Amino acid sequence: MSQKKLNLFDLTMIVVSLTIGMGIFRTPVVAAANAGTSLIFFLAWLTGGLVALCGALTYAEIGSRYPVTGGYYKIFSYGYHPSLAFAINCIILVSNAGSTALVAVIGAEYVGQLIFSGPAPELFKQAVTIGAVAVFYIVNLLGIKMSSRVQNALILIKISLIALLLLSVFGTHPVIVPGAATAAPPAPSSISGFLKALGIGLIAVSFTYGGYQQTINFGGDVKNPARVMPKGITYGITIIILLYLSLNFVYVKVIGFESLKHADSIAAILIKHLFGPVGEDILRVLMFVSVLAYVNVLLMSNPRVMYAMSEEGILPPAFKKKTRKHDAILWSLTAFSLVIIITLLSPARWRRSSTIPFSLTPSACLRPPPVFLSCVSGK
Repeated sequence: MSQKKLNLFDLTMIVVSLTIGMGIFRTPVVAAANAGTSLIFFLAWLTGGLVALCGALTYAEIGSRYPVTGGYYKIFSYGYHPSLAFAINCIILVSNAGSTALVAVIGAEYVGQLIFSGPAPELFKQAVTIGAVAVFYIVNLLGIKMSSRVQNALILIKISLIALLLLSVFGTHPVIVPGAATAAPPAPSSISGFLKALGIGLIAVSFTYGGYQQTINFGGDVKNPARVMPKGITYGITIIILLYLSLNFVYVKVIGFESLKHADSIAAILIKHLFGPVGEDILRVLMFVSVLAYVNVLLMSNPRVMYAMSEEGILPPAFKKKTRKHDAILWSLTAFSLVIIITLLSPARWRRSSTIPFSLTPSACLRPPPVFLSCVSGK
């Protein structure tokens, strides 16, 4: 039987980790261009946050009533059919492995910019990515409590990065963005035009709010889940909404709404506004830590889905085997880690087709449209 070791703070940080990826450093540009006006832009972020909160309350109820390991698989299996649960979660597992590899490569590129004068060599990016996966594989083998402590530290650094960017609001603004358009398009003149602009703006925003759903995978690891699951998920989404709204206010205040529509690497603009050219190096380090937080939380979450599949006989019994000392899900964790590495080393070179030959100023993941779902949304 699993030792329940996650408290309210641990679960809240997991919610934040699963949701805040790299998207908040790029999506506002897309949302601003689609929204057209600052009113619709902020309304899209507020509406997206309220929708996410409603979803979070739903999952909080599910998690409190059905607190099991791998809950995202279990609820579909219990409520619909095991075949549907298997199909949905297989897609999620494969896409999460791919996005983990992609985001880890982006993190390696950030580090490479500190070492190499040009783009980092392919071998270097692969080595850093495999090293990051290996380190967090070992961390997760030490048990859920150890991995959650590491995750808490990493996500607090990411939140500190956002707080640091918020400080730029106290400087001189708006910042001049080279090449940004100055002429504002006309505002929607009808209700249908207003709703259309809002809906298009919500597309990018909705992806940036996604990810919290997988929190219920940790139901079997939470102390007093009937009380902690609803509070943790609700607190986590509330923190995310406040951070997103605050950061978008700063983007508009510092960069200017019209410039925001055409800006590149908005996080770099804010950090250089605070620290000058040295700010880019600071941003690269903090972004790399942010990437590590994403890698670790997916290594915490996805093996629990495989564990649940094994419990129902969909996967071999070995996938539910746990280590005696630390109660870690050994073979599921190993399998998911290997899928990440196989994806990374795939001869198909999916990274080359994603237009990330990485002309990386600190905008790496912040730019490529072909990987919108996995990179812009940060998931």
